[in-house]
Amino acid sequence: MNTKTKMAVDPTTGEKYVIELPDSEAVKQGILKLDYPPDGITIIEATRRLEEKFKLSDEQKAAQTKRGERYLGFFHYEVVVPEFKKLLEEGKLQQPGGRGKPYILSDDVPPPPPPDGNIEVIYQQIREKVAEDLLQQIKVNSPAFFENLVIDLLVKMGYGGSREDAETVGRSGDGGIDGVINEDRLGLDVIYVQAKRWTGNVGEPPVRDFVGALDGEGVQKGIFITTSDFHPAAKRFAERSSKRIILINGHLLAQLMIEHDVGVSTVKTYEIKRVDSDYFIEDIR
Repeated sequence: MNTKTKMAVDPTTGEKYVIELPDSEAVKQGILKLDYPPDGITIIEATRRLEEKFKLSDEQKAAQTKRGERYLGFFHYEVVVPEFKKLLEEGKLQQPGGRGKPYILSDDVPPPPPPDGNIEVIYQQIREKVAEDLLQQIKVNSPAFFENLVIDLLVKMGYGGSREDAETVGRSGDGGIDGVINEDRLGLDVIYVQAKRWTGNVGEPPVRDFVGALDGEGVQKGIFITTSDFHPAAKRFAERSSKRIILINGHLLAQLMIEHDVGVSTVKTYEIKRVDSDYFIEDIR
């Protein structure tokens, strides 16, 4: 059985840690191969049977996502929602309901509100899910596509003037430099860009090589962007460097893409209204 590394959160301290869990395909096949009685079973029971099937340890069972979901929550939108919807339609799974039972989400609606109804919490949950989906999509596309995506984002953020201007200064494979973009519309200064899809944390050597490439070009500013994260040693090196180096990890990259509408589109917009107390003030004569 294949496993996948997942980032779990300790609910008592809020600290993040890494844990191995069965991967998405294993979860999907496990759901399909469960023995479903004629009258169906609850999601809680289905989850318990999956845990037994995969022989999960107590630590694996207790691991929680940022939203407080256990085990299947790690694969919720990717696998669990589509498969459980099919099982509900086939009558193999009982429709949840009542206090303490889990819910089923369709794959095109936001999560239900938390108990306190905090809209900001719901918004952040949706945004984090979109960020995860963006990074997954980036990893599917080619390295050349990723380099162009980075240029698109920097232009949207106000660098390089128009997209056409950015195309004329962008270049690939030049001494570890993946792109060059003007810092402003007039081109008074330039920024060199390195854009790498990375599976593990980026260590100090790649950042040191990037700084060396800047030295070779006589450039003072650079942006190193990765889909993963940076090792603490890489961060320290960038901070100590005489160059102005900005490190952008996968999480920040996805958030910037959402903020500047790169690779995302608005599905729905909701207006939050309140009672206008001024309207109800009567003019007493």
